[in-house]
Amino acid sequence: MPRLIPRLASRHAGQRRIRIWSAVASLATALAMAGLASAPASAADVNNVKNPGFESGLSNWTCSAASGTTVSSPVHSGAAALKATPAGQDYAQCSQTVAVKANSTYTLSAWVQGSYTYLGVTGTGTTDVSTWTPNTSWTQLSTTFTTGASTTSVTVWTHGWYGQPAYYADDVSVYGPDGGGGSGPAPTVPATPTGLAVSGTTSSSASLSWSAVSGATGYNVYQNGTKVSAVTGASATVTGLAASTSYSFQVSATNSAGESAKSSAVTATTTASGGSGGGSLPKHAVTGYWQNFNNGATVQKISDVPSSYDIIAVAFADATSTPGAVSFTLDSAGLGGYTVDQFKADIQAKKAAGKKVIISIGGQNGTISVSDSASATNFANSVYSLMQTYGFDGVDIDLENGINATYMSQALRSLSSKAGSSLIITMAPQTIDMQSTSNGYFQTALNIKDILTVVNMQYYNSGSMLGCDGKVYSQGSVDFLTALACIQLQGGLSPSQVGLGLPASTSAAGSGYVSPTVVNNALDCLTKLTNCGSFKPSTAYPDLRGAMTWSTNWDAAAGNAWSSSVGAHVHALP
Repeated sequence: MPRLIPRLASRHAGQRRIRIWSAVASLATALAMAGLASAPASAADVNNVKNPGFESGLSNWTCSAASGTTVSSPVHSGAAALKATPAGQDYAQCSQTVAVKANSTYTLSAWVQGSYTYLGVTGTGTTDVSTWTPNTSWTQLSTTFTTGASTTSVTVWTHGWYGQPAYYADDVSVYGPDGGGGSGPAPTVPATPTGLAVSGTTSSSASLSWSAVSGATGYNVYQNGTKVSAVTGASATVTGLAASTSYSFQVSATNSAGESAKSSAVTATTTASGGSGGGSLPKHAVTGYWQNFNNGATVQKISDVPSSYDIIAVAFADATSTPGAVSFTLDSAGLGGYTVDQFKADIQAKKAAGKKVIISIGGQNGTISVSDSASATNFANSVYSLMQTYGFDGVDIDLENGINATYMSQALRSLSSKAGSSLIITMAPQTIDMQSTSNGYFQTALNIKDILTVVNMQYYNSGSMLGCDGKVYSQGSVDFLTALACIQLQGGLSPSQVGLGLPASTSAAGSGYVSPTVVNNALDCLTKLTNCGSFKPSTAYPDLRGAMTWSTNWDAAAGNAWSSSVGAHVHALP
């Protein structure tokens, strides 16, 4: 997404973190997932870790290269937590030898936060296991292991990764039979989840969200009283539903101690069959980009975005060292202390209000490349991981360094197979990208037409372009908007997949700003054949999706003049 003022170099350097995906980490993750299927702890189990909450400093713990200390903030519970800082070739491993019983099953868990935090155990006498998370807010890692016939102790460890900031750990536990040094009781059954809500529906799926439960390691989803899914996060999408049908849903919370009672029920009614991707969006929708950085526009939280925006595109995800893969780090410092937990909660609140929040890939400074099957898989996996972590409803493709239609289409179809039919897919090509169906962007849009939500072409920072009538039009007029939209409409996109992308103010782009009145006139021309300029389409397109702006922040800086005018006009279209 072009901007008049690019992201600051310091922000860019701070957020483009090194991502190292080793075969060892992959194997450890697979082993951890396998371990989760083991039997739960019994009622007589204890926590065999000593000083599990670091309330006694680093007593019983050893940290490599003097990398560890204890802090009073942030903590998950109690008054202290571990802080360990990787440096050079040391990834700050802190460990403890824990007494266990032979031929026994244990559940290892810890609450951690920080870029790439690992938890594992060695010396089990059977299969050593580990797990990890990239989350920068408190997240519970959990896995299980079984001791060998002669095993009386194991080494429990946690560590960060090379080149990454400090990580934090708290409330480490090894629940199972008392090995002789138990320090606490077994976990209790978690509380019943609250806040269950329907965040979106399609003709074949329903998306649900609820409030996270302290101490829960997973959740069961029930459809009409029957368990249909088990997830680790506080959201889920149930697929395979019939169109135009009502379903009752409940959720329960689980951990090694058992399962909570089911929550209060909510009812979700699927939409009618047919239509392209986009879940439960209104017929006419307004998209706005939200800036995860401060470049002089109004700094916002997601909760500050006006209700006139139906789709909020969080800008931007960043490239990683893994080809095709992306990551996202909230710029908390640049956004005035906006925390990850607040960010996630604000996303859920928007979704509960019927809005969609998606992650935008690329932008003016983005260099993500999807050019083969491996990078396509990495792209799909990493975007889906961000959706699960933050609650995003989908993805926006805003790559301005070229696009490979074959492999980007493959990546988006792979993502769709993971996320289901409620997935939102938007695109923000430049005008040059949509001049011909032979262009990679246009090809991609047509390749995924059955799952594509909307293409919001950027009618700014552009030179003169050809319209669908073969005439040349300059940016800044009704004709520029309508004659170029006509190319997409005649080139194979459905009217519901075409939107007009404009800057929210003169400060938002280098050129191409037009008043909200011009945007509204162009929308009228395309949908009703009224208020046209010299160019008039051969037919009206009443199903045109709507409009987009860069950005909600620049809109706010201008008193929300764009969204107040264009938003109301879009929602009043036929």
